Amino acid sequence: MGKGSNVQKAQAARERNQKKMGKSDEERRAASAKAKQDASAYMCKICRQTFMVNAKASLLYLHVTAKHNDKKDSPTECFDSLAGFDPADPDGKKKPVCTPAGPVKPKKSKKKDDGDLLSMLDAGLKGGKGKKKK
Repeated sequence: MGKGSNVQKAQAARERNQKKMGKSDEERRAASAKAKQDASAYMCKICRQTFMVNAKASLLYLHVTAKHNDKKDSPTECFDSLAGFDPADPDGKKKPVCTPAGPVKPKKSKKKDDGDLLSMLDAGLKGGKGKKKK
Protein backbone atom coordinates (compact mmCIF):
# COMPACT_ATOMS: atom_id res chain seq x y z
CA MET A 1 0.00 0.00 0.00
CA GLY A 2 1.06 3.58 -0.64
CA LYS A 3 1.69 6.26 1.94
CA GLY A 4 -1.16 8.49 0.82
CA SER A 5 -3.04 9.73 -2.16
CA ASN A 6 -1.65 12.03 -4.80
CA VAL A 7 -3.79 14.86 -3.42
CA GLN A 8 -2.10 14.63 -0.04
CA LYS A 9 1.35 14.49 -1.62
CA ALA A 10 0.61 17.53 -3.77
CA GLN A 11 -0.71 19.46 -0.76
CA ALA A 12 2.41 18.61 1.27
CA ALA A 13 4.63 19.71 -1.63
CA ARG A 14 2.72 23.02 -1.88
CA GLU A 15 3.24 23.68 1.84
CA ARG A 16 6.97 22.93 1.59
CA ASN A 17 7.33 25.30 -1.36
CA GLN A 18 5.48 28.07 0.47
CA LYS A 19 7.86 27.78 3.41
CA LYS A 20 10.83 28.07 1.05
CA MET A 21 9.40 31.14 -0.67
CA GLY A 22 8.93 33.04 2.58
CA LYS A 23 6.51 35.93 2.96
CA SER A 24 4.15 37.04 0.23
CA ASP A 25 4.18 40.58 -1.15
CA GLU A 26 1.17 41.57 0.98
CA GLU A 27 2.82 40.29 4.15
CA ARG A 28 6.04 42.16 3.31
CA ARG A 29 4.14 45.40 2.70
CA ALA A 30 2.23 45.04 5.97
CA ALA A 31 5.41 44.31 7.92
CA SER A 32 7.27 47.27 6.44
CA ALA A 33 4.33 49.61 7.08
CA LYS A 34 4.21 48.48 10.72
CA ALA A 35 7.98 48.97 11.06
CA LYS A 36 7.75 52.50 9.65
CA GLN A 37 4.87 53.35 11.96
CA ASP A 38 6.72 52.00 15.00
CA ALA A 39 9.95 53.75 14.05
CA SER A 40 8.28 57.13 13.71
CA ALA A 41 5.95 56.87 16.69
CA TYR A 42 7.19 60.17 18.14
CA MET A 43 8.22 62.92 15.75
CA CYS A 44 9.48 66.34 16.74
CA LYS A 45 7.24 68.98 15.20
CA ILE A 46 10.13 71.39 14.70
CA CYS A 47 13.04 69.33 13.33
CA ARG A 48 11.03 66.21 12.32
CA GLN A 49 13.41 63.84 14.13
CA THR A 50 11.73 60.50 14.88
CA PHE A 51 11.85 58.41 18.03
CA MET A 52 10.90 54.78 18.61
CA VAL A 53 7.69 53.68 20.33
CA ASN A 54 9.51 52.74 23.51
CA ALA A 55 11.04 56.22 23.95
CA LYS A 56 10.25 57.59 27.40
CA ALA A 57 9.07 61.10 28.10
CA SER A 58 12.39 61.91 29.75
CA LEU A 59 14.21 61.14 26.49
CA LEU A 60 11.83 63.31 24.51
CA TYR A 61 12.30 66.15 27.00
CA LEU A 62 16.07 65.71 26.72
CA HIS A 63 15.72 66.24 22.96
CA VAL A 64 13.73 69.43 23.57
CA THR A 65 16.35 70.85 25.94
CA ALA A 66 19.31 69.82 23.77
CA LYS A 67 18.07 70.74 20.30
CA HIS A 68 15.42 73.41 20.98
CA ASN A 69 16.58 75.11 24.15
CA ASP A 70 14.28 78.08 23.58
CA LYS A 71 11.24 75.74 23.69
CA LYS A 72 12.09 74.00 26.98
CA ASP A 73 9.41 76.03 28.81
CA SER A 74 6.73 74.62 26.49
CA PRO A 75 7.85 71.14 25.37
CA THR A 76 4.42 70.42 23.87
CA GLU A 77 5.47 72.52 20.88
CA CYS A 78 7.78 69.62 19.98
CA PHE A 79 5.85 66.60 21.27
CA ASP A 80 2.15 66.46 22.19
CA SER A 81 2.85 63.56 24.56
CA LEU A 82 4.86 65.85 26.86
CA ALA A 83 1.73 67.59 28.11
CA GLY A 84 1.87 67.50 31.90
CA PHE A 85 5.51 66.31 31.96
CA ASP A 86 7.43 67.40 35.05
CA PRO A 87 11.19 67.79 34.38
CA ALA A 88 11.85 67.67 38.13
CA ASP A 89 10.23 64.21 38.24
CA PRO A 90 11.08 62.57 34.90
CA ASP A 91 10.08 59.02 35.90
CA GLY A 92 6.82 60.04 37.59
CA LYS A 93 7.79 58.54 40.96
CA LYS A 94 6.76 61.58 43.00
CA LYS A 95 3.35 61.74 41.36
CA PRO A 96 0.58 61.27 43.91
CA VAL A 97 -1.19 57.96 43.71
CA CYS A 98 -4.94 58.10 43.04
CA THR A 99 -6.91 57.55 46.22
CA PRO A 100 -10.48 56.33 46.43
CA ALA A 101 -13.22 58.95 46.75
CA GLY A 102 -14.14 58.17 50.34
CA PRO A 103 -12.81 56.27 53.32
CA VAL A 104 -12.87 52.52 53.03
CA LYS A 105 -15.40 50.95 55.34
CA PRO A 106 -14.87 47.42 56.63
CA LYS A 107 -17.42 44.91 55.43
CA LYS A 108 -19.93 43.68 57.94
CA SER A 109 -20.23 39.95 58.18
CA LYS A 110 -23.35 38.17 59.33
CA LYS A 111 -23.16 35.93 62.33
CA LYS A 112 -24.13 32.41 61.46
CA ASP A 113 -26.22 30.22 63.70
CA ASP A 114 -24.24 27.25 64.93
CA GLY A 115 -27.41 25.17 65.13
CA ASP A 116 -28.22 25.79 61.48
CA LEU A 117 -24.65 25.00 60.44
CA LEU A 118 -24.62 21.77 62.39
CA SER A 119 -27.91 20.64 60.88
CA MET A 120 -26.54 21.31 57.40
CA LEU A 121 -23.41 19.31 58.16
CA ASP A 122 -25.43 16.41 59.50
CA ALA A 123 -27.64 16.40 56.44
CA GLY A 124 -24.61 16.49 54.16
CA LEU A 125 -22.86 13.66 55.96
CA LYS A 126 -25.93 11.45 56.00
CA GLY A 127 -26.94 12.14 52.40
CA GLY A 128 -23.50 11.51 50.92
CA LYS A 129 -22.60 8.72 48.59
CA GLY A 130 -22.01 5.40 50.19
CA LYS A 131 -19.81 2.57 49.11
CA LYS A 132 -21.04 0.67 46.15
CA LYS A 133 -21.84 -2.91 46.83
CA LYS A 134 -20.79 -5.40 44.26
